[in-house]
Amino acid sequence: MNLRDLKKYILPFTLMAIIGFLIIAACGGAGGTTEAPESVPVSGDINEIAAARGLTPADVEAAVKTYTPTGMIDEYVMFSSGGHSGQLLVIGMPSMRLLKVVGVFTPEPWQGWGYGAKTTMEVLDEGKVDGEDVLWGDTHHPALSETEGEYDGEWVFINDKANARIAVIDLRDFETKQIVKNPIAVNDHGGTMVTPDTEWIIEGGQYAAPLGWEYASLEDYESEYRGMVTFWKFDRESGRIQYDQSFAMELPPYWQDLCDAGKLVSDGWVFCNSFNTEMATGGVESGNPPFEAGASQRDMDYMHIINFDKAIEVANAGQTEMVADFPVIPMQTAIDEGLLYFAPEPKSPHGVDISPGGEYMVVSGKLDPHVTTYSFEKVQAAIEAGGFETDDYGIPILAFDDVVESQVEVGLGPLHTQFGPDGYAYTSLFLEPAVARWTLGGPYEDLNEDPPWSLVTKTFVHYNVGHIAAAEGDTVSPDGKYLVSLNKWAIDRFKNVGPLLPQNFQLIDIGQPGTTMPLLYDMPIGIGEPHYAQIIKADKLEPWEVYPEIGWNPGTQSPDPNATMTGEERIERDGNNVDIYMTAVRSHFTPEHVEIKQGDHVTWHITNVERAYDATHGFSLPGYNINVSIEPGETASFEFDATHDGVFSYYCSEFCSALHLEMVGYMLVEP
Repeated sequence: MNLRDLKKYILPFTLMAIIGFLIIAACGGAGGTTEAPESVPVSGDINEIAAARGLTPADVEAAVKTYTPTGMIDEYVMFSSGGHSGQLLVIGMPSMRLLKVVGVFTPEPWQGWGYGAKTTMEVLDEGKVDGEDVLWGDTHHPALSETEGEYDGEWVFINDKANARIAVIDLRDFETKQIVKNPIAVNDHGGTMVTPDTEWIIEGGQYAAPLGWEYASLEDYESEYRGMVTFWKFDRESGRIQYDQSFAMELPPYWQDLCDAGKLVSDGWVFCNSFNTEMATGGVESGNPPFEAGASQRDMDYMHIINFDKAIEVANAGQTEMVADFPVIPMQTAIDEGLLYFAPEPKSPHGVDISPGGEYMVVSGKLDPHVTTYSFEKVQAAIEAGGFETDDYGIPILAFDDVVESQVEVGLGPLHTQFGPDGYAYTSLFLEPAVARWTLGGPYEDLNEDPPWSLVTKTFVHYNVGHIAAAEGDTVSPDGKYLVSLNKWAIDRFKNVGPLLPQNFQLIDIGQPGTTMPLLYDMPIGIGEPHYAQIIKADKLEPWEVYPEIGWNPGTQSPDPNATMTGEERIERDGNNVDIYMTAVRSHFTPEHVEIKQGDHVTWHITNVERAYDATHGFSLPGYNINVSIEPGETASFEFDATHDGVFSYYCSEFCSALHLEMVGYMLVEP
């Protein structure tokens, strides 16, 4: 590749990067770190305190809007991905307090997630990849369960991009109940949006590869590599994905991205982004264009438009092929049956967002300053009219001008869009970096005084915003009020803690019309790299305070046959197999002495017989890597081989009472 070609590939991206860094530098210079004053009065007149701290009236207003005094419950709860932590974050709003880190794909000690308890080990075992433990994940896109397009507060799902896995979390106890490994993909990105009644979970792919984890040379990329989208059937009654009722669809070897389900007028359809329709394969070491240049040469990529209702019929009729023992609708079948269409979209998009009524699909290309809005009605008319051009694989391409409703110029590096109840839409601008407010048209035109299809205002954020989340902003009836900007950088926002900086969640007030959209709060996130979040009204969540009855098994959400009631504690031996039935109550375990022999196989059942709210006990057995959290009413079981002789003290690892340190016992393993 000569210098002229290199400039053609690299120059546009270099310029955009320079612009982005200059904007960050300018923002940081203008509103950089403010050093705390040496002496601030802690009591006295509020104006004196504000003046001493250098606070403006706007700062005080923001504090009043977000301050949540002790005992006051947040109005909203945000479920955010935990990025490389592999977990799910639960955050109150507007306080921006971290309420819980839910163990999902990665062991989590405080909850005993992955440290012995059968209910956790069995779920983590479901996530094994080709029989091997994979105890990390890269969680990206949580999705709350929906009823008629509204969040219902019953379940939340999240994907692991790194390993193509989906997790199911029960919001009765905020614990993970199932992990499913996609058998035809190594990794994914576009999960886990749900259909309006949570009958299906959608998992889009990412980087094309031979389906089923097969090998093929990159020289055969166009013929042997494929994309995919997987549709997981979810059963509410059991609270589990039904693997044997799920299926996938083969797609061209473009890199599919986020997918979302239509709603109301577009219910029954699914929309996915894609990029690298150039089918670039990289290889700078061989003199080829780098991926970021080769995958961005065309002006347009393709939005995938899937007739999902019809795809279900085709799958149920058995018009599939088995790949790694999983049913896949072949690409040619999708074409022949009218399941799959393309519409050109600005290049390098990252997400397709559906308006509250389902009338519009909003797409932003990272290298285009516009948001592009597609009309579902126009898409249907174009499909009905026929006469398509096709891509190299024969997939029909709808003409761009036939399906686009509007393009609004919002700024540099647009990414993701959320919606309010008032006809406003909000789009993240990665390069500026800012959140833009703009207006929808059509049925939304009379909801505010701003002209339809126009940019209204921007709020600058700190810095490089990716996803954004508005209160109920993905539903058929968004709440507005608050929006969170999930920023990738946090330069000069917080005290330096070394070269690895936290992510920065910034809370924005979107409850006022027009150009008023103030920034209220910064929340550092010091684990992983969170990507996406959804925000639900807090009163829709109705988790249990304690488990329904003593002896409850959280894995099955039913009484445990091994539950031990007070007075039934015992140790049973059958040869080298030892079963221990224990109770935990403030402030002792029964039994307090467990005597076994080296080489025994031990199965231990502990029931927390407490019924008091928050009377959780832990059980830690050092030397055997056992740590279990036992909530009120729960029965937890674990097993191990007594390979080490000696004396081992077990203790309650959750501070439970004034005599917590005395809640202890001895396991004696005789040589």
